[in-house]
Amino acid sequence: MTPIQHAAFKAKVPICELLLANGADVNINEHENGYTTLMFAALSGNTEVTRMMLEAGAKTTPVNSVGRTAAQMAGFVGQHACVSIINNYFSRDDIDYYTKKQGFEKDPKLKPELAPIVHKLILQTNLNPVKLILFIKEHEKLLSESVGVARVLDVICEKQMKISDTNEVLAMKTHYLACVLRMCHKYDVDKLDGIDGLLKYLLRGREPDGEKLVMEKVIREAIRDFPYHESELLQTMVRNIANVKPGDDPSALTILSQGINGSRSVETEEICITCGETKAAKKCSACKTVNYCNQACQKLHWFTHKKVCKKLAEDYLRLQKLNEELEEKENRKRAEEEEKKEAEILASEEATSELAAKDSSEDVLNSVSISEVTLEEKSSKEDEGEKEES
Repeated sequence: MTPIQHAAFKAKVPICELLLANGADVNINEHENGYTTLMFAALSGNTEVTRMMLEAGAKTTPVNSVGRTAAQMAGFVGQHACVSIINNYFSRDDIDYYTKKQGFEKDPKLKPELAPIVHKLILQTNLNPVKLILFIKEHEKLLSESVGVARVLDVICEKQMKISDTNEVLAMKTHYLACVLRMCHKYDVDKLDGIDGLLKYLLRGREPDGEKLVMEKVIREAIRDFPYHESELLQTMVRNIANVKPGDDPSALTILSQGINGSRSVETEEICITCGETKAAKKCSACKTVNYCNQACQKLHWFTHKKVCKKLAEDYLRLQKLNEELEEKENRKRAEEEEKKEAEILASEEATSELAAKDSSEDVLNSVSISEVTLEEKSSKEDEGEKEES
């Protein structure tokens, strides 16, 4: 194990920075089991170290002695955040390529000032369209150049599908991002409500459960429009979606996220109902059933949530009451079992004491009988002795 591999495995960020600054090779592969530096970083679970190795040029395709890549190893040990970073990584140099004129082009495909924003967009791991649209809304330059950026994403998608080492994950992701950008452009230009109207359109929920069927439809259409039908990733997604009725689980967003970010064995994190961010600790104070990451998301979602909030609150109270009744029933049953067990123990002790008393009385009777026999024998011997004397 090289020093950089050891530092990555221990998640020592300063040491990793020092070693990389002094020319450490992140792609050296002399470990006895074929583990690379990126594999050790991913196994550590530290997202900062994992991203650092990728930015230093670490390759994602090498496999170890058991035939697993860095992303697969991280997924195997439950480091899903590192899996998402590896699967979604895209080099800044690959974006900068489109900011320069190529061949006979009069102008570059992408304006240089847009490169960092587009790069950040591609690195997004949260594929919820609301989150992506909020990101686009925050960057006005990206919105104003949405058509040109979407065209660049289409070129990247085509390139990833036509190279010898096909990257279907990145191709699907860039295609999906291009679809979101075109949708933003359409609402920004053609619709009176603009981006805010698009957000409300996607967040509109059906009554009485609040399921976002419009968002489901939009994501399904984006997946269906992927131009490379021979893609195994596309075929897997389509098969999984075909068996699910809109509004049921798993949703199209879940299937898309699993295909791009990797599957999670168990999803335990609280998800924001608006933008899909994880670790959303805030809840609706009325119904206690939906989570939000901040107040802005709650305000954005209120226009549709208010229609179902009362019913969800009633369902929550009913469920809470049912849980309390079940808990009370279990406690009562447990108490009865304990009383029964105590009664059995007490009965056993009483039976034991009675048996002991009976044994004791029998011993006394036996001793009395023995004493009587002894006295009789003694008296008979005395009588015999008197007869002999006479």
